Amino acid sequence: MKKLLILIVMFCCGNLIAQDLVVSTIESTGTVVVYTTAENSDSQLSVTDNLSFSPMAQPLETQICVFVDPSITFQTLLGIGGAITDAAAETFAKMPSDKQQEILIAYFDREKGIGYSLIRTTIHSCDFSSESYTYVQEGDKELSSFNIDHDRKMRIPLIKKALETAREPITLYASPWSPPAYMKDNNNMLKGGKLLPEFYQSWANYYTKFIKAYEAEGVPVWGISIQNEPMATQKWESCIYTGEEERDFLKNFLGPTMQKEGLGEKKIIAWDHNRDLIFQRASTLLKDPDAAKYVWGIGFHWYEPWSGGQAMFDNVKLVNQAFPNTNLLFTEGCKESFDINKVKDWKLGELYGKAMISDFNNGSVGFTDWNILLDETGGPNHVFNLCFAPIHGNTKTGELIYTNEYYYIGHFSKFIRPGAKRIACSASRSSLISTAFINPDGKTAVVVMNAGNDKVPYFLWVNGEAVEVVSPARSIQTLVF
Repeated sequence: MKKLLILIVMFCCGNLIAQDLVVSTIESTGTVVVYTTAENSDSQLSVTDNLSFSPMAQPLETQICVFVDPSITFQTLLGIGGAITDAAAETFAKMPSDKQQEILIAYFDREKGIGYSLIRTTIHSCDFSSESYTYVQEGDKELSSFNIDHDRKMRIPLIKKALETAREPITLYASPWSPPAYMKDNNNMLKGGKLLPEFYQSWANYYTKFIKAYEAEGVPVWGISIQNEPMATQKWESCIYTGEEERDFLKNFLGPTMQKEGLGEKKIIAWDHNRDLIFQRASTLLKDPDAAKYVWGIGFHWYEPWSGGQAMFDNVKLVNQAFPNTNLLFTEGCKESFDINKVKDWKLGELYGKAMISDFNNGSVGFTDWNILLDETGGPNHVFNLCFAPIHGNTKTGELIYTNEYYYIGHFSKFIRPGAKRIACSASRSSLISTAFINPDGKTAVVVMNAGNDKVPYFLWVNGEAVEVVSPARSIQTLVF
């Protein structure tokens, strides 16, 4: 195993250091450190084993294995993280100072927390704001009144604190939920509607003003998405684009405007909606070379089960197969319909574990959770679309509530770092699902999830060597070597 690791070492970006509060650091080449989170136990990202590889020839069919081959690589990881919305920032501002520091460390400190490396934010308001607002005065087509004073109060300060806490580069991108009301055919930021053709250029200019304003505040913007959920008419901020409308807005207005304003290096994400229609939208944009040249990637969400059935992971796989040179990025997901009595429900974390493993295995280069922080009501949200978050802050008592979403996400974000390459990984039983990455520092992280009610003994098998591990019932593990 030592020889294998030396052969596959890539450029160094720092050592992986375990979480101070719940795990300890174990350094040993040729060993596997097992981190576990399990229901009905004290294990929460805890070190539960320190194992050594031994030779193991052809496994028997009766032996359950997770096979890993570091020589077969796939996509490169952009990052894993969540969204800093107005709701997150407002809740953060209401918490005691010691809890604020705890939140920052929990998410953004790689040593003591789970090391988020990706942030999404919004271009003016969304449903997770206390009110609808824009950065311009009503009717200002020339955008001469543009300013981001609203965001300077709470959102930008929280983003800057997150960047400072991380001490490592974080990728930040932004998404709009709706143009200003006067730019739309329903004269309303809410309830869908469409961007009026006479405002296409003005709206394209709006993105560039946003980027420049944020960067003037010291917040680097890596990229933007064109429109959040462009096929959903919602009671909150929303705007509808058909595939052809999104394509034409991108190639005739947004893309050229970004270039003209000196922002051509910024990334543009198309679709930014569910997996159900992802192939139709991707093919509409990417088969047009004049539009495709501006597309960095296709963003997607996980809310398609509302239509019945299971999450449509195969649609992500199809886009990856059909357009292998275009990135795929999970841009939003959360458990909806907040209920304070269900914050300890183990299924919350399992929803994340299954989605992250499946989407990574189908080609996604990153994962962005929705709000990093919400209050005790699942808000604030100006249309009462209340949801779960990994951490809830009780603004009345000052207490923090960690759902197991936090730990499940942490099994990926803490140990799989930007620049990591996904490698071949295959479980020999359907009782386990798994994925694996090799980090830039040469360390491999294998994530194994067991959503069943029985423990599953298995072998981690790598090039003729193996360690025997036990996956507890209702658990997720990260194996680092």
